[in-house]
Amino acid sequence: MTPTRTETKPLRILRISEVLSRRGLPKSTFYEQVKNQLMTPPVSLGLRSVGWPEYEVDEINRALISGASIEQIKQLVCELTKQRQLPFCA
Repeated sequence: MTPTRTETKPLRILRISEVLSRRGLPKSTFYEQVKNQLMTPPVSLGLRSVGWPEYEVDEINRALISGASIEQIKQLVCELTKQRQLPFCA
């Protein structure tokens, strides 16, 4: 399961309320999933604000809908998190 991001779509960062709405989870359960590597960690937007790239939330939701196992979700989360480390400039 290789994550793909559509480059033609603008990159959006979702705040926690939007992520919770899309995931259908209470905040405590959601952060438990982050802790257990079933969701990507947040991206810092400033001193006291965080968000999640929309495409990461969408990829994980697609995997859940398709019936991916917990191990497959963890692998996807790992791959998505690694993609954040890619350099911006060549």
